[in-house]
Amino acid sequence: MSLRVLWPDVIEPPALGAAQPVGDSTLDDVEMLVYDAASPLPESAHDADVFVVWGRPSHLLPDDARALTMVQLVQGLMAGTEVLTAAGFADDAVVCSGVGLHDRPVAEHTLALVLALVRRLPTLLEARRECTWRADMAGHQPLHPEGPVTTLLDAEVLIWGFGSIAHTLAPMLTALGARVRGVARSAGVRAGVEVVGAADVDTVLPETDILVSLLPGTEDTRHVIDTRRLDLLPAHAYVVNVGRGSVLDEDALVAALHAGTLGGAALDVMETEPLPPDSPLWRAPGVILTPHCAGGRPVGYGDLLRTNLRALRTGTGWRNRV
Repeated sequence: MSLRVLWPDVIEPPALGAAQPVGDSTLDDVEMLVYDAASPLPESAHDADVFVVWGRPSHLLPDDARALTMVQLVQGLMAGTEVLTAAGFADDAVVCSGVGLHDRPVAEHTLALVLALVRRLPTLLEARRECTWRADMAGHQPLHPEGPVTTLLDAEVLIWGFGSIAHTLAPMLTALGARVRGVARSAGVRAGVEVVGAADVDTVLPETDILVSLLPGTEDTRHVIDTRRLDLLPAHAYVVNVGRGSVLDEDALVAALHAGTLGGAALDVMETEPLPPDSPLWRAPGVILTPHCAGGRPVGYGDLLRTNLRALRTGTGWRNRV
Protein backbone atom coordinates (compact mmCIF):
# COMPACT_ATOMS: atom_id res chain seq x y z
CA MET A 1 0.00 0.00 0.00
CA SER A 2 1.40 3.41 -0.95
CA LEU A 3 2.04 6.22 1.54
CA ARG A 4 0.70 9.68 0.78
CA VAL A 5 3.02 12.32 2.27
CA LEU A 6 1.98 15.97 2.56
CA TRP A 7 5.05 18.15 2.08
CA PRO A 8 5.13 21.96 2.72
CA ASP A 9 5.94 24.19 -0.24
CA VAL A 10 8.37 26.34 1.77
CA ILE A 11 11.22 23.84 1.58
CA GLU A 12 12.58 21.55 -1.13
CA PRO A 13 11.22 18.01 -0.80
CA PRO A 14 13.81 15.25 -0.39
CA ALA A 15 14.27 12.52 -2.95
CA LEU A 16 12.25 9.44 -2.05
CA GLY A 17 10.85 6.37 -3.78
CA ALA A 18 12.63 5.64 -7.06
CA ALA A 19 15.48 7.94 -6.11
CA GLN A 20 16.38 5.65 -3.22
CA PRO A 21 18.92 2.80 -3.45
CA VAL A 22 17.65 -0.36 -5.10
CA GLY A 23 16.03 -2.69 -2.59
CA ASP A 24 14.55 -0.04 -0.29
CA SER A 25 11.11 -1.58 -0.52
CA THR A 26 9.72 0.51 2.35
CA LEU A 27 10.00 3.73 0.32
CA ASP A 28 9.55 2.78 -3.31
CA ASP A 29 5.84 3.62 -3.38
CA VAL A 30 5.78 6.92 -1.46
CA GLU A 31 3.71 9.68 -3.06
CA MET A 32 4.83 13.22 -2.23
CA LEU A 33 2.04 15.81 -2.31
CA VAL A 34 3.20 19.41 -1.95
CA TYR A 35 0.80 21.68 -0.07
CA ASP A 36 0.59 25.42 0.50
CA ALA A 37 2.02 25.90 3.99
CA ALA A 38 0.16 29.19 4.50
CA SER A 39 -3.33 28.00 3.52
CA PRO A 40 -5.92 25.48 4.71
CA LEU A 41 -5.44 21.99 3.35
CA PRO A 42 -7.53 21.10 0.28
CA GLU A 43 -10.04 18.30 0.67
CA SER A 44 -8.01 16.17 -1.74
CA ALA A 45 -5.24 16.02 0.91
CA HIS A 46 -7.42 14.84 3.78
CA ASP A 47 -6.63 11.15 3.27
CA ALA A 48 -2.84 11.65 3.66
CA ASP A 49 -0.88 9.18 5.76
CA VAL A 50 1.99 11.51 6.67
CA PHE A 51 1.87 15.23 7.41
CA VAL A 52 5.20 17.08 7.35
CA VAL A 53 5.02 20.45 9.14
CA TRP A 54 7.37 23.36 8.53
CA GLY A 55 6.62 27.05 8.19
CA ARG A 56 2.93 26.48 8.92
CA PRO A 57 1.00 29.07 10.99
CA SER A 58 0.06 27.46 14.28
CA HIS A 59 -3.57 28.61 14.06
CA LEU A 60 -4.11 26.24 11.11
CA LEU A 61 -2.95 23.13 12.94
CA PRO A 62 -6.15 22.36 14.90
CA ASP A 63 -8.06 22.41 11.60
CA ASP A 64 -5.39 20.13 10.10
CA ALA A 65 -5.83 17.71 13.00
CA ARG A 66 -9.59 17.55 12.44
CA ALA A 67 -9.24 17.13 8.66
CA LEU A 68 -6.46 14.52 8.58
CA THR A 69 -8.45 11.64 10.00
CA MET A 70 -6.19 8.99 8.45
CA VAL A 71 -2.82 10.50 9.32
CA GLN A 72 -0.36 8.05 10.87
CA LEU A 73 2.73 10.25 11.22
CA VAL A 74 3.00 13.97 11.95
CA GLN A 75 6.61 14.90 11.23
CA GLY A 76 7.65 18.35 12.43
CA LEU A 77 10.91 19.77 11.10
CA MET A 78 11.18 22.11 14.09
CA ALA A 79 12.87 21.12 17.32
CA GLY A 80 9.94 22.09 19.54
CA THR A 81 6.66 20.28 18.93
CA GLU A 82 4.41 21.88 21.53
CA VAL A 83 2.12 23.28 18.80
CA LEU A 84 1.82 19.83 17.22
CA THR A 85 1.00 17.98 20.42
CA ALA A 86 -1.57 20.65 21.35
CA ALA A 87 -3.30 20.60 17.95
CA GLY A 88 -5.38 17.51 18.66
CA PHE A 89 -4.17 14.89 16.19
CA ALA A 90 -5.50 11.38 16.74
CA ASP A 91 -4.03 9.49 19.69
CA ASP A 92 -2.67 6.78 17.41
CA ALA A 93 -0.82 9.25 15.17
CA VAL A 94 2.91 9.30 15.86
CA VAL A 95 4.38 12.78 16.34
CA CYS A 96 8.09 13.27 15.67
CA SER A 97 10.24 16.37 16.05
CA GLY A 98 13.09 17.89 14.10
CA VAL A 99 15.54 17.72 17.03
CA GLY A 100 19.07 17.69 15.65
CA LEU A 101 18.24 19.36 12.36
CA HIS A 102 19.05 22.82 13.70
CA ASP A 103 22.06 22.14 15.91
CA ARG A 104 24.73 23.65 13.69
CA PRO A 105 22.84 26.70 12.36
CA VAL A 106 21.55 27.66 15.83
CA ALA A 107 24.93 27.06 17.46
CA GLU A 108 26.56 29.23 14.80
CA HIS A 109 24.09 32.09 15.34
CA THR A 110 24.41 31.81 19.11
CA LEU A 111 28.18 32.07 18.85
CA ALA A 112 27.78 35.15 16.65
CA LEU A 113 25.55 36.80 19.27
CA VAL A 114 27.93 35.96 22.10
CA LEU A 115 30.92 37.34 20.20
CA ALA A 116 28.99 40.47 19.22
CA LEU A 117 28.34 41.20 22.89
CA VAL A 118 31.81 40.31 24.09
CA ARG A 119 33.51 42.35 21.37
CA ARG A 120 31.11 45.27 22.08
CA LEU A 121 29.67 45.50 18.58
CA PRO A 122 26.51 47.39 19.69
CA THR A 123 28.71 50.17 21.09
CA LEU A 124 30.91 50.21 18.00
CA LEU A 125 27.94 50.27 15.62
CA GLU A 126 26.45 53.19 17.53
CA ALA A 127 29.78 55.00 17.26
CA ARG A 128 29.75 54.38 13.53
CA ARG A 129 26.30 55.91 13.21
CA GLU A 130 27.58 58.97 15.07
CA CYS A 131 30.83 59.05 13.05
CA THR A 132 32.76 58.74 16.30
CA TRP A 133 36.16 57.06 16.58
CA ARG A 134 36.18 55.27 19.94
CA ALA A 135 39.81 55.82 20.89
CA ASP A 136 39.06 54.38 24.34
CA MET A 137 38.37 51.02 22.69
CA ALA A 138 41.37 51.11 20.36
CA GLY A 139 45.03 50.46 20.96
CA HIS A 140 46.32 48.74 24.09
CA GLN A 141 43.62 47.17 26.24
CA PRO A 142 43.66 44.96 29.36
CA LEU A 143 42.71 41.37 28.66
CA HIS A 144 40.30 41.26 31.58
CA PRO A 145 39.12 44.78 32.41
CA GLU A 146 36.60 45.62 35.11
CA GLY A 147 33.01 45.20 34.00
CA PRO A 148 31.63 43.01 31.19
CA VAL A 149 34.04 40.48 29.70
CA THR A 150 35.67 41.56 26.45
CA THR A 151 37.00 38.16 25.44
CA LEU A 152 35.89 34.55 25.68
CA LEU A 153 39.28 33.66 27.14
CA ASP A 154 38.54 32.46 30.69
CA ALA A 155 34.91 33.62 30.45
CA GLU A 156 32.40 31.62 32.52
CA VAL A 157 29.59 30.57 30.17
CA LEU A 158 26.48 28.82 31.44
CA ILE A 159 24.22 27.09 28.89
CA TRP A 160 20.74 26.53 30.32
CA GLY A 161 19.00 23.82 28.32
CA PHE A 162 21.80 21.39 27.61
CA GLY A 163 20.42 19.40 24.69
CA SER A 164 21.67 18.64 21.21
CA ILE A 165 22.29 22.30 20.25
CA ALA A 166 24.36 22.79 23.40
CA HIS A 167 26.41 19.71 22.51
CA THR A 168 27.37 21.52 19.29
CA LEU A 169 27.81 24.98 20.82
CA ALA A 170 29.87 24.06 23.88
CA PRO A 171 32.99 22.89 21.96
CA MET A 172 32.91 26.10 19.89
CA LEU A 173 32.98 28.21 23.04
CA THR A 174 35.60 26.02 24.66
CA ALA A 175 37.83 26.29 21.59
CA LEU A 176 37.80 30.07 22.05
CA GLY A 177 38.90 29.78 25.66
CA ALA A 178 35.62 29.87 27.58
CA ARG A 179 34.90 27.71 30.60
CA VAL A 180 31.53 26.14 29.85
CA ARG A 181 29.00 24.60 32.19
CA GLY A 182 25.46 23.47 31.50
CA VAL A 183 22.09 23.26 33.21
CA ALA A 184 19.65 20.42 32.56
CA ARG A 185 16.96 18.55 34.43
CA SER A 186 19.54 16.25 35.97
CA ALA A 187 23.20 16.76 36.81
CA GLY A 188 26.08 14.90 35.21
CA VAL A 189 28.76 15.23 32.56
CA ARG A 190 27.60 15.57 28.95
CA ALA A 191 29.92 15.95 25.97
CA GLY A 192 32.72 16.56 28.46
CA VAL A 193 30.85 19.46 30.08
CA GLU A 194 29.85 19.67 33.73
CA VAL A 195 26.06 19.94 33.91
CA VAL A 196 24.21 20.97 37.06
CA GLY A 197 20.62 20.09 37.78
CA ALA A 198 17.96 22.74 37.19
CA ALA A 199 17.17 22.77 40.90
CA ASP A 200 20.70 24.05 41.56
CA VAL A 201 20.88 26.75 38.87
CA ASP A 202 20.72 29.53 41.47
CA THR A 203 24.03 28.40 42.91
CA VAL A 204 25.94 28.90 39.64
CA LEU A 205 24.30 32.07 38.30
CA PRO A 206 26.45 34.36 40.52
CA GLU A 207 29.57 32.86 38.90
CA THR A 208 28.34 33.40 35.33
CA ASP A 209 29.71 35.93 32.84
CA ILE A 210 27.46 34.85 29.95
CA LEU A 211 24.12 33.08 30.36
CA VAL A 212 22.90 31.33 27.21
CA SER A 213 19.33 30.05 27.22
CA LEU A 214 18.42 27.19 24.89
CA LEU A 215 15.35 26.26 26.89
CA PRO A 216 12.12 25.09 25.23
CA GLY A 217 8.89 26.97 25.78
CA THR A 218 6.74 25.04 28.27
CA GLU A 219 4.60 25.84 31.29
CA ASP A 220 7.52 24.85 33.51
CA THR A 221 9.98 27.18 31.80
CA ARG A 222 7.80 30.28 31.50
CA HIS A 223 9.71 33.26 32.94
CA VAL A 224 12.27 31.05 34.67
CA ILE A 225 14.71 33.85 33.93
CA ASP A 226 12.94 36.49 36.00
CA THR A 227 13.87 39.45 38.19
CA ARG A 228 15.16 37.23 40.99
CA ARG A 229 17.42 35.20 38.72
CA LEU A 230 18.65 38.25 36.80
CA ASP A 231 19.60 39.74 40.16
CA LEU A 232 21.64 36.63 40.92
CA LEU A 233 23.84 37.28 37.88
CA PRO A 234 26.83 39.58 38.28
CA ALA A 235 26.22 43.18 37.15
CA HIS A 236 28.60 42.62 34.23
CA ALA A 237 26.85 39.49 32.92
CA TYR A 238 25.39 39.08 29.45
CA VAL A 239 22.12 37.23 28.70
CA VAL A 240 21.66 35.46 25.36
CA ASN A 241 18.32 33.82 24.50
CA VAL A 242 18.01 31.59 21.45
CA GLY A 243 15.56 29.06 22.88
CA ARG A 244 12.04 30.38 23.35
CA GLY A 245 10.98 33.92 24.17
CA SER A 246 8.60 32.83 26.94
CA VAL A 247 11.43 31.70 29.23
CA LEU A 248 12.66 35.26 29.75
CA ASP A 249 10.74 37.95 31.62
CA GLU A 250 11.34 40.77 29.16
CA ASP A 251 10.12 43.51 31.51
CA ALA A 252 12.60 42.33 34.13
CA LEU A 253 15.37 42.27 31.53
CA VAL A 254 14.64 45.81 30.33
CA ALA A 255 14.54 47.07 33.93
CA ALA A 256 17.91 45.46 34.70
CA LEU A 257 19.50 46.92 31.58
CA HIS A 258 18.25 50.42 32.37
CA ALA A 259 19.41 50.03 35.97
CA GLY A 260 22.87 48.94 34.84
CA THR A 261 22.69 45.65 36.70
CA LEU A 262 23.38 43.67 33.51
CA GLY A 263 26.11 44.13 30.94
CA GLY A 264 23.84 43.55 27.93
CA ALA A 265 21.67 41.03 26.14
CA ALA A 266 21.19 39.39 22.76
CA LEU A 267 17.81 37.91 21.85
CA ASP A 268 16.81 35.90 18.80
CA VAL A 269 13.43 34.97 20.31
CA MET A 270 10.78 37.11 22.00
CA GLU A 271 7.48 36.47 23.75
CA THR A 272 5.59 38.23 20.95
CA GLU A 273 6.79 37.73 17.40
CA PRO A 274 7.09 39.78 15.29
CA LEU A 275 8.26 42.13 18.03
CA PRO A 276 5.85 45.10 18.16
CA PRO A 277 7.33 48.52 17.30
CA ASP A 278 6.38 49.83 20.75
CA SER A 279 8.23 47.09 22.62
CA PRO A 280 10.73 48.58 25.10
CA LEU A 281 13.25 45.99 23.93
CA TRP A 282 13.90 48.09 20.81
CA ARG A 283 15.17 50.97 22.93
CA ALA A 284 16.79 49.13 25.82
CA PRO A 285 20.52 49.83 26.19
CA GLY A 286 23.05 47.20 25.17
CA VAL A 287 20.58 44.91 23.38
CA ILE A 288 21.08 42.99 20.14
CA LEU A 289 17.85 41.77 18.53
CA THR A 290 17.58 39.31 15.66
CA PRO A 291 14.23 38.17 14.17
CA HIS A 292 14.15 34.49 15.21
CA CYS A 293 16.61 33.62 12.48
CA ALA A 294 19.07 31.35 14.30
CA GLY A 295 17.47 28.27 12.77
CA GLY A 296 15.16 28.17 9.79
CA ARG A 297 17.49 25.95 7.76
CA PRO A 298 17.03 22.33 8.84
CA VAL A 299 20.06 20.23 8.00
CA GLY A 300 19.55 16.57 7.07
CA TYR A 301 15.74 16.57 7.03
CA GLY A 302 15.68 14.04 4.18
CA ASP A 303 17.44 11.43 6.28
CA LEU A 304 15.04 12.09 9.15
CA LEU A 305 11.98 11.64 6.96
CA ARG A 306 13.35 8.49 5.33
CA THR A 307 14.08 6.97 8.75
CA ASN A 308 10.60 7.65 10.06
CA LEU A 309 8.84 6.51 6.90
CA ARG A 310 10.65 3.20 7.26
CA ALA A 311 9.67 3.09 10.95
CA LEU A 312 6.06 3.72 9.96
CA ARG A 313 6.22 0.64 7.74
CA THR A 314 8.18 -1.60 10.08
CA GLY A 315 7.00 -0.35 13.48
CA THR A 316 10.54 0.08 14.80
CA GLY A 317 13.44 2.50 14.53
CA TRP A 318 11.64 5.78 15.16
CA ARG A 319 13.79 8.91 15.36
CA ASN A 320 12.71 11.86 17.53
CA ARG A 321 9.40 10.29 18.51
CA VAL A 322 7.60 12.61 20.93
